[in-house]
Amino acid sequence: MREHGLAATVTLAALALFGVSTALLVFDGRVNGADALRTGGLAAGSVVALYALWLNDRRRRVDESRQRLEGARTELDRERIADERFARAVELLGHEADQVRVGALHALAGLARSSPGHTQTVLDVLCSYLRRPFGHPHHDHGEWERDERDAADRELQVRLTAQRLITDLLPPAEEDSPAYDLDFTNAALEYFDLSGRRIGTLVARHARLFHDNNLSRCEVTGPAWLTGASTRAGGRFRCRDAVFRGRAQFAGVEFGGPAAFDRSVFHGVADFDGAALHSEVSFAGCRFEGAAKFADATVEGTELDALLSAAAHRPTPR
Repeated sequence: MREHGLAATVTLAALALFGVSTALLVFDGRVNGADALRTGGLAAGSVVALYALWLNDRRRRVDESRQRLEGARTELDRERIADERFARAVELLGHEADQVRVGALHALAGLARSSPGHTQTVLDVLCSYLRRPFGHPHHDHGEWERDERDAADRELQVRLTAQRLITDLLPPAEEDSPAYDLDFTNAALEYFDLSGRRIGTLVARHARLFHDNNLSRCEVTGPAWLTGASTRAGGRFRCRDAVFRGRAQFAGVEFGGPAAFDRSVFHGVADFDGAALHSEVSFAGCRFEGAAKFADATVEGTELDALLSAAAHRPTPR
């Protein structure tokens, strides 16, 4: 095609040279042969210049197309490598050695950091690991053999690593970043600190919370489902200065130890129906902008109305 274009350009340039020169000599008697030839040469040169510009633009488009193809190929290779890393890490989560499982968790977190499109998938896997059945002498004070106790201690360290990595992968609450969903249904959580993080949908139905768990200064942009969650005797649940954008479902929770919702804001329905609240549960400065439900809620050693009296906005009648 380029050869045909070059031939056509030479032909057009020659015609422009001959045609313009002849026209000037015929129709303008003041023009001599040298001036006519010079003007014809300029016309011919313009034709050649236009062809050169067309060639340059065509070369640019070809280069851009090649770069797009190379970029797409590189992206496909990156996705393939990421998928292989993901599959291998998930496979290693079932390894017998706890250090291998910890390495697999870090590999998944590294994948999420290098490939943000995998972040939700990685979080789903980490949450799934925490949903696995787990027991520990701290939770169950029955008789434990030494080998069982040691195995439980090692598994606890793996689970604490998973919890820490989940926290690290979540954006800060003050950032306008994507909010990722978390599902801890039936999970056993211990010393889990999600404070100051931005969360999408939070699910922790029937989760067992041991020792100290912290949701303070969190922003939950979607619904929060903690139906039937429980803190064991003496365990603390901190949820100060949190913001719940959607429904906050705490129906049937059992706080066996202190819990603090001080200055938290509930934009949607706050449902504490049937909750068993410890006497050290505090709602001081809490704001209920939607309906607040406390039907059949019980408080150890004090009246529910007294417990809620410090709220910035009183709940709707029970």
